[in-house]
Amino acid sequence: MRNDLNLQQLAEASIRLITWNQHERGAYTASPLFPHYGFGWLRDGSFIAYSMDLSGQHESARLFYEWVSRIVDRKRPHIDDLINRKQRGDYVERHLFLHTRYQLDGRDDDHSEWGHFQLDGYGTWLWGLCAHLRLTGHAFIPEFFRKSVDAVADYLQAFWEYTNFDCWEEYSDFVHPSTLASIYGGLKAVAEMDGRDELLPLCEHIREFLLRHAVHPDGYFAKAIRPLYPEGRVEYEIGYDGVDASLLWLCEPFQVFGADHPVMAATIDRIVADLQTSQGGIRRYVGDTYYGGGEWLLLTAWYGWVALAQGKRVEAEQALAWVASQADQLGRMPEQVPHALDNRDIYEQWVDRWGPPASPLLWSHAMFLVLFHRLNARNTP
Repeated sequence: MRNDLNLQQLAEASIRLITWNQHERGAYTASPLFPHYGFGWLRDGSFIAYSMDLSGQHESARLFYEWVSRIVDRKRPHIDDLINRKQRGDYVERHLFLHTRYQLDGRDDDHSEWGHFQLDGYGTWLWGLCAHLRLTGHAFIPEFFRKSVDAVADYLQAFWEYTNFDCWEEYSDFVHPSTLASIYGGLKAVAEMDGRDELLPLCEHIREFLLRHAVHPDGYFAKAIRPLYPEGRVEYEIGYDGVDASLLWLCEPFQVFGADHPVMAATIDRIVADLQTSQGGIRRYVGDTYYGGGEWLLLTAWYGWVALAQGKRVEAEQALAWVASQADQLGRMPEQVPHALDNRDIYEQWVDRWGPPASPLLWSHAMFLVLFHRLNARNTP
């Protein structure tokens, strides 16, 4: 049964739920009632913290950014070793790279079944931290974060072009435009806030790299590209023929391309054509088998954010209303819903394996809050 809460009440419920599920050391539990999501992800957490900043809950956001900073400070010798290995030309085994999620108390996650090497969370953390600092009146990066920011920036500069898992913990042998967008956004935010002009050439190189290698012949950004190594050279081919809704990141929030850029505009149009259902929700990508490939609340809110950047306020409001309508009577928002599935067989297989989709998912609540505040023009840098 759906809820009878209005948008303001859902926003207040979302803030409470996020607050209740923040560990005392700062980590946000991805989903408190879904055992497989009982970790703190850098990517999810950074967007959750951003939503709390927009909601005026700056202390909550600060605790999260400090939690990550302490982890990175602890990892600095390991980061230096990884970079040194690369500089020597050594092969770096994938399991040696930094983890994408951690136990809520900051310990490494050594036993879950997903791969660890993801770069998107670290770029997103840099971007989110800078947004938090601006919103709380800082002109420069404080000394507390100096070592961790430098370490993450060094790490991303060294390994940005490596194949790694995408933001869905999939497709580990590809390079992902949405991941590159998060790296671009994080490094550019640090460069602009801290006068780090030496980071800007790489940001521009990433932008040019995307235009050179990640544009499908039909004129939109592809979900993923595959590196090839003929005769010792590195070349790239389109690794997935369609789009992924995470490509919205190239527009918002990382602003690699404006909503009116021809390739970005074509990508948004393709996402709407291929991934938006008749009910209004947005799926991840065509062929998604996770719980049958349902409609994701956070991606629908993301589309609303980008639609607003295009000047399409009605579409943004419709996206927010659809997300709100998926909350239950307690205001809890799931990761995805199966309402538009043509065939529920795969969905039922996942339910038999893991139970219903994760609910509440804090990232869903966060993106609802982001779009809610964007539409109300509150404290949005």
